[in-house]
Amino acid sequence: MTLFTELTSRKADTTAPLIDPLVHRWSPRAFDPNAVVDAETLRTVLEAARWAPSANNSQPWRFIVARRGTPAFTTAHDAMQGFNQVWADSAAALVLNIAEIADAEGKPRPWARYDLGQAVAHLTVQAQHEGLHTHQMGGFDAAALHAAFDLADNLEVVSITTIGVLGDVDALPDALRERESAPRLRKPLSELVLVGE
Repeated sequence: MTLFTELTSRKADTTAPLIDPLVHRWSPRAFDPNAVVDAETLRTVLEAARWAPSANNSQPWRFIVARRGTPAFTTAHDAMQGFNQVWADSAAALVLNIAEIADAEGKPRPWARYDLGQAVAHLTVQAQHEGLHTHQMGGFDAAALHAAFDLADNLEVVSITTIGVLGDVDALPDALRERESAPRLRKPLSELVLVGE
């Protein structure tokens, strides 16, 4: 299922041709509070994460998917900092992104957070392809989530991804509304590529 929205494009002004999901991907805070993302579409974006690369194919990522209106969603919401609580309630789902930082024998997995990031990036691009939008968050109480979901000691909640359909920007508080419509900017490649022989 592909969902389409009629809001103004936030297309990236790239200096090289990129695939459409990357060009059109951005991180909104205005989500449609009535939109529902069906289970099959959520499964599709999680399947994209499943196929991300990882060190030694260890796949050290785990996810908690909390759909709006469920106890898991409320638990995730309650652990967010107030700034994020203001807007994230409108998302159709919250995905807690979890790194398996040690294996079953307790051996550290030093690349787990990096690998999780790749999995979340895959999820994000697939969600964009499906006509959805995502927004990554770091403002939350990881210890509270760890306890609330009774996670094993080798699991670490690293970030939360909101997933949903674009909503009305005017529903956001003034400060957030300004950020939502601000120009999309990136540093030039010349600042990011340290050596390019």
